[in-house]
Amino acid sequence: MWLRMSSCSWEMGQLHNNPGEETRLEMDKFPFVALSKTYNTNAQVPDSAGTATAYLCGVKANEGTVGVSAATERSRCNTTQGNEVTSILRWAKDAGKSVGIVTTTRVNHATPSAAYAHSADRDWYSDNEMPPEALSQGCKDIAYQLMHNIRDIDVIMGGGRKYMYPKNKTDVEYEMDEKARGTRLDGLDLIDIWKSFKPRHKHTHFIWNRTELLALDPHTVDYLLGLFEPGDMQYELNRNNVTDPSLSEMVEVAIQILKKNPKGFFLLVEGGRIDHGHHEGKAKQALHEAVEMDQAIEQAGTMTSTGDTLTVVTADHSHVFTFGGYTPRGNSIFGLAPMLSDTDKKPFTAILYGNGPGYKVVGGERENVSMVDYAHNNYQAQSAVPLRHETHGGEDVAVFAKGPMAHLLHGVHEQNYIPHVMAYAACIGANLDHCTPASSAGGPAPGPLLLPLALLPMSMLF
Repeated sequence: MWLRMSSCSWEMGQLHNNPGEETRLEMDKFPFVALSKTYNTNAQVPDSAGTATAYLCGVKANEGTVGVSAATERSRCNTTQGNEVTSILRWAKDAGKSVGIVTTTRVNHATPSAAYAHSADRDWYSDNEMPPEALSQGCKDIAYQLMHNIRDIDVIMGGGRKYMYPKNKTDVEYEMDEKARGTRLDGLDLIDIWKSFKPRHKHTHFIWNRTELLALDPHTVDYLLGLFEPGDMQYELNRNNVTDPSLSEMVEVAIQILKKNPKGFFLLVEGGRIDHGHHEGKAKQALHEAVEMDQAIEQAGTMTSTGDTLTVVTADHSHVFTFGGYTPRGNSIFGLAPMLSDTDKKPFTAILYGNGPGYKVVGGERENVSMVDYAHNNYQAQSAVPLRHETHGGEDVAVFAKGPMAHLLHGVHEQNYIPHVMAYAACIGANLDHCTPASSAGGPAPGPLLLPLALLPMSMLF
């Protein structure tokens, strides 16, 4: 587990022309560390929907479900009603705090959706992805719920434009790409609906590119919706610097907007494409996403104070990603081990996967990696078992914390313990017995700030 964290810190160090081994990530500097048990109620190795429900809503759930208890069965709409659970984002908003969501995935993907939606299936992105039975039973898609369940989320940034528009509506950026077109069967324009819910005297902004984001004056923005891609945002290595902002740029603007509230704020930040890089077996993409996530954590740290802001960095689950081979100091993290296999006499890379799309047999034998460009951005590291998509892992993941009440995150905990600690520290939610009248009324402190990293190849995500 700790080796996997070092793989990212070494990558960051080597990006700065250092050997890498001594490099400290920003999260490495947090004074308190715990472990989180990630299993879902019905799964030993979890998925991101059930885990997000745990660390945002404080209740463990079945795999594939978001914002509902374990009484809801995946894909069964009629098991949803009465089993909804609320998130720390809702608790913070109810306490008068500003709230925000920033992600590199679709804003209606598993992790962010657990903050506002109640769905029997994480894949119900729009009504186009829902079965007729679920629609007839009255269940709503996740994009619809984003705009209707908590109508005054102050900041929402990520991808997912196409799920907001009627079927076949041309995308503003990719006019010729049919896959980028709107998906909604109900004909709704959710962007217009989002705007209509905002008070006329408030300054409301919908943006779709980096230029528009950086041109904003955060001091005059009350509500911001930024959807920068039709689906998930681009990998950091592939990012268009004109149209797509980085995660750290989104975090900077989000905090500038949210911190204006004297009662404080809650911000959920997800580096969700770390997970996608691993599922595709593309370790270089995943690790560069992890480095950008750490830069976002650093950015947040420069804009907040440990005296009044609780920052928690964690993951929803691990991956079957490994790093070994007795490599020497300074060896490229994406390089070869210094020896050949003593079985098939072929070289192998330091980074490997337990399963995934990198499994390759050439002439009845394992592929000779010295014959391919294993340093390529999209190189798929070799795996032991062939799968189209690499799987999650079942290990405990790390939780890093700093700020008020951070000491409550130490030792080994169930994953659903995390939001209760944050709510306790911020005096929000149901348990207010320990709070003074001032703190329970919102107090002067801007907190908590939650930075859950989706699947980082570090001590908490790999």
